[in-house]
Amino acid sequence: MKVTVVGAGNVGATCADVLAQREVCNDVVLVDIKEGLSEGKALDIFQKSPINLYDTRTVGSTNDYTLTENSDVVVITSGLPRKPGMSRDDLIGTNAKIVESVTKNIIKHSPNSIIIIVSNPLDVMTYQAHITSNFDRNRVMGMAGILDTARYRAFIAGELNISPKDIQAVLLGGHGDTMVPLPRYTTVSGIPVTELINDKKLYEIIERTKFGGGELVKLMGTSAWYAPGAAAAQMVESIVKNQKRIFPVCVKLEGEYNIDDCYLGVPVILGSNGIEKVIELDLNSDEITLLEESRSHVKEVMSVLENL
Repeated sequence: MKVTVVGAGNVGATCADVLAQREVCNDVVLVDIKEGLSEGKALDIFQKSPINLYDTRTVGSTNDYTLTENSDVVVITSGLPRKPGMSRDDLIGTNAKIVESVTKNIIKHSPNSIIIIVSNPLDVMTYQAHITSNFDRNRVMGMAGILDTARYRAFIAGELNISPKDIQAVLLGGHGDTMVPLPRYTTVSGIPVTELINDKKLYEIIERTKFGGGELVKLMGTSAWYAPGAAAAQMVESIVKNQKRIFPVCVKLEGEYNIDDCYLGVPVILGSNGIEKVIELDLNSDEITLLEESRSHVKEVMSVLENL
């Protein structure tokens, strides 16, 4: 099995490292436009294999996609961060061109691959990759929900001073401050979280989750990479190993949740065919209202891409 990670920055390199260390596949290919960056990071990861005892081979390529040929899964992390003075529309236009170019190279060399988008703005970049590749929706998805739920679960674990392993959660909607965490579906070893944390504190945790990315940017001056890279790798693992795990991912909805032609995070089953099934939860009226607000925001951003 071969997995390609496009973009050898912090997120892409972390994803490749996690894939190698967990021996998710035989080969990991890192691709970047910066001369020598992907080769160097791939070599560094491979030189760690005798220490951490894994067999996965990592190789790098400077903008040469021939090494990626016949990849089973491709993770796209390429794109520029938003800079001071740059409008949202400027960011969308710039990154859409990058994702479009990368996707064209991917479908040329790996026409049967499954594509996972990590580039931001996440929902609209998934849209871009989908229309460029013309793949079925089960083969083009965005990584957001796993990262967002990880932050949510970590904050709950910190509040309760317990292991994060025991916390299960799901959320819906767009990636960012319009995401829809669902306390009703959040449990700690099967115990509803609402029985362990009061409403006021839970609301604070949810708000912190919504702005979790921004919190890290303020602290470090740059966006996160350990958790996003690991989250993308977890999606790859479920696909490559046909684990059929249930994760929230960004996918094109086609009538589910009474929403059509919009890219939103929802729980799905991830297996060897990509998205094996979209799971529809029985939402209450408040949750439906929040999801509709998130849908409206994402559609607005999608329209920016459509009007470029």
